[in-house]
Amino acid sequence: MICYTACKPLRHLRGSNSHMADIGSDEDMGSQTLQRLADQLQCYKPTRPIDELNGTNCHNISSNNGIIDPVGGENEQWRERRAAVLICLFEGYQGELRVVLTKRSMKLSSHPGDVALPGGKMEEGDADDSATALREAMEEIGLDSSLVQVVANLEPFISQNQLRVVPVVGLLAKNEDFKPKLNCDEVDAVFDVPLEMFLKEDNHRCEERAWNSLKYVFHCFDFETEQGAFTICGLTASILIRAASIIYQQIPCFTGDDLPDFQQLPRALTNAA
Repeated sequence: MICYTACKPLRHLRGSNSHMADIGSDEDMGSQTLQRLADQLQCYKPTRPIDELNGTNCHNISSNNGIIDPVGGENEQWRERRAAVLICLFEGYQGELRVVLTKRSMKLSSHPGDVALPGGKMEEGDADDSATALREAMEEIGLDSSLVQVVANLEPFISQNQLRVVPVVGLLAKNEDFKPKLNCDEVDAVFDVPLEMFLKEDNHRCEERAWNSLKYVFHCFDFETEQGAFTICGLTASILIRAASIIYQQIPCFTGDDLPDFQQLPRALTNAA
C-alpha cells in the first residue's frame, strides 16, 4: 500500500509490504488483468440515466454534491465550469484493482482534509478532460502522464460548487516508475484502496442528509492504513461507487435506507413539482 505524508521522504513503491507490485508483462499495458480492463472500458459509452429530464435547468440542481449531470451536450456554460478527476487504477500485490487517492491539504480554503481523487478545474490550455485530469495529477502528486493510459471517461457529476466533474479512468501498469512527489500546498497524503470496497458493506456507512427539503443518502467508506484512518465520502464516494459498478459489472451490496442517492435527486425534484 502506498501512503505518503507530504514534505517527508518517500519510500520506494516496491517491496513485500507494498500493494504497488511490479506487474509488467506486456510492454504497454502490464498484466492481462489491466489489458482486459482496457479492452472493456475502451468500449464503454457514458450513459445518461436521467435523460427524461431534458428540460431540467442545471442551475436548479448544481448546488448538490454528486448528482450525475443530466445535460449531455457541451456548451459554453459548462466549458467555464468544467473539471476532471483521475481514477488511476493499478493491480495490487494480490492481483486486486486499487485506486490512488489523496488527502487534501489542511491549508486549502475548500474541503481541507477531505479525501479526493487527483483532479481540478479545466484550464485554458487543456485540450480535453483527460488533459485536465493528467495535468492535475502531475501537479498534485507527481504522477507523470506518460505512465498512465487513459481508457474511458465516465458520466459527468455536478459538484457542490457547481463544477461539471468528469471522471477519467486511467491505468497505471509500470507502477514501479511512479514515485509520488506531493505538492504540500494542495495534498497532505497519497494512498490507495481496493476499488471493490465501493461495492461492499464492509467499511461502508451512510448518513441521511437534506437538500432543498429532500432527504438523500450520503455514502461514507472508512479505511485504515499504517498512517492513520481515512474517510472517503460525498462526491468522491459517489464517483467510485459508479466506477466500481461499471468495472465489476455489479450493483453495490449496501442500500441507502430507501433514500435516493445524489444521482436521483433531479428526478425527485421533478416528481415533487
